[in-house]
Amino acid sequence: MQEAKVARTNNNKIPRPFLLVLGGALAIIAVIVIAAAGVGSRLGLWHFRTGFAFLKYGAWCGLAAAVVSLGAIIRAVKGRQPFAIIMALAGLAVGVATFSIPLQWKLTAQRLPRIHDISTDVVTPPPFAAILPLRKGAPNPAVYGGGEIAAKQRQAYPDLKTLVLDVPPAEAFDRALATARRMGWEIVAAVPGEGRIEATDTTFWFGFTDDIVIRIAPAGNRSLVDVRSVSRVGVSDVGTNARRIRAYLRKLAGLFHPTSR
Repeated sequence: MQEAKVARTNNNKIPRPFLLVLGGALAIIAVIVIAAAGVGSRLGLWHFRTGFAFLKYGAWCGLAAAVVSLGAIIRAVKGRQPFAIIMALAGLAVGVATFSIPLQWKLTAQRLPRIHDISTDVVTPPPFAAILPLRKGAPNPAVYGGGEIAAKQRQAYPDLKTLVLDVPPAEAFDRALATARRMGWEIVAAVPGEGRIEATDTTFWFGFTDDIVIRIAPAGNRSLVDVRSVSRVGVSDVGTNARRIRAYLRKLAGLFHPTSR
């Protein structure tokens, strides 16, 4: 009887592997589903909205992995099993990460306005020319949306303004083109006589193609640089175009000592 009691006590100290295995499996599935959401959309295996649905399923799977792994951690701590604790912690970390990434994306989308056309000049935004044939059939138009879009942009991204460079347009154009190439954009057109640069940029995860037009205009001995970035698909860009313009202007400004208008 005493031996049976000791055996039961020892068994209670050993964490059941079911929670550990289940948490790890759910974490792996969550990573695969979330990765596939973007990769499949990028490769054209399914519509990007299907990819968004994958994100949702992956997020819930990640949350389940985190909860189950937390239960495994508690059992492993009670059973004093260091290896099991480490494995369960890994499952918890992966679960939290795979849940928080889509969640953060969703919260950002809810916080920002549902717009996809961003320009440093919302009164007379730079128009597209060479890129127009490439946008044929795109759900989003190339024509600027007007005052309503401008008002939403001003509220969400008040820092995006025309860049004023203390150099003549020819020099500003060369630096602007070099900076666009440094950004990794695909240059579609570069017309020095018109002060116009057009390019495309592809997002890393889902492979969305966005279009950019840069306008360099003379202002005495200085140059005015305006940038416009527009998504081809999607009502909201989740701040992608604004971040792209901001990064570009920051790199370009690093080559000069600019002021903002």
